[in-house]
Amino acid sequence: MARERWLPLLAAAFILAALLNIPLLAAFSAALAVLILLLSFWQKHALDRVVYRRKPHYSRGFPGEKVEITVEVENRKLLPLSWLRIEDPWPHPVGPEDEDVLAPSHLPAMGLLTNVFSLRWFERARRRYPLLFRKRGVYPLGPPRMQSGDLFGIYEDTRTDGPQDYLTVFPEILPLERLGLDAEDPFGEMATRRRLFEDPNQPMGVREYHPEDGFRRVHWPATAHTGELKVKVFQPVSAQVMVICLNVATFEIAWEGFDPQLLEALISTAATIAYHGIEDGYQVGLMSNGCLAHSDQSFQVPPGRSPRQLGKLLGVLASVTPLVAAPFEEFLLREMPRVYYGASLVVVTASVYPALMETLLEIRRHGRSITVLNLGARVDDLPAAIPVIHLDMSLDLAEQSA
Repeated sequence: MARERWLPLLAAAFILAALLNIPLLAAFSAALAVLILLLSFWQKHALDRVVYRRKPHYSRGFPGEKVEITVEVENRKLLPLSWLRIEDPWPHPVGPEDEDVLAPSHLPAMGLLTNVFSLRWFERARRRYPLLFRKRGVYPLGPPRMQSGDLFGIYEDTRTDGPQDYLTVFPEILPLERLGLDAEDPFGEMATRRRLFEDPNQPMGVREYHPEDGFRRVHWPATAHTGELKVKVFQPVSAQVMVICLNVATFEIAWEGFDPQLLEALISTAATIAYHGIEDGYQVGLMSNGCLAHSDQSFQVPPGRSPRQLGKLLGVLASVTPLVAAPFEEFLLREMPRVYYGASLVVVTASVYPALMETLLEIRRHGRSITVLNLGARVDDLPAAIPVIHLDMSLDLAEQSA
């Protein structure tokens, strides 16, 4: 029976005891009514100003790394909590090192980090767990389910809210030798360590026209003034730019499904190229026809060489999903006008097929430098204009499946 129904009954018993002069029944009914009101107030306000926090030492890491996290709960009121139960949904890939710590849940990839506390007024409690990062991804933690009530456990109150944090597991970074690439010069010979380009936003003079000059370089006021064809001369700038083009489709036709192990190999290869590119002084960017978590659009990260660029690239690669937003060849044609003209394109793909090669040849004819890293089956009779490097990842895939 609900407590609201007990109070009229106790009030009637108290009145009857007073009329019949039964002190014991009157005292019992009054005490029971006061107790019910007290326990009802306790249950109603037990979860007020209860703060639950997670404090990981690091919120990002690589597969196989261990990170300590502190779970903290604080009771910020005068009313004590005789018991407080918190069930925090926790993904297994970033769960505690001891897998038995997580209780089972209705989701196969999730567990429940369950803690029971007893807090006095304005008291704080902490518990620490060593986490093991097991698999690439961006994993949400929470929201927690908090449950508490009165001293005797007669009435309970449940609240599901609170902070939702995220843990990021970066893709694995591989040595270039493991990919079968030369660590000194992974993409073939380069004429200079740092290439020179002209910045069209910084003109510095004019010169005589040469047959190889484009029409847009013509300086018309100088041509009209001198009577001879003149072209603009721009300020030379030093740049070494690389854009990684990632094809997340593991099959030529996207609706055929995807190979999880091959997808992880593609993402790990892109992360490896990004890491070593920044180490070698490149401005590294990223573009892909895949989608990020909680998104249905392709993405692009502009090239950069700032200290945070590598973390940004790895964080984006950590959240890549198998969802293909567009065929890779259509995606390249659509996004290529946005790519810095002097950038070297490194295409990471699981298959090299005719439509893709035709697209790459078309891009190559516009002066783009392209290198293809193929993680799928070796393809012969490819055009010599585009270097294709076949990466044998069969051993790595076998180790992952084992």
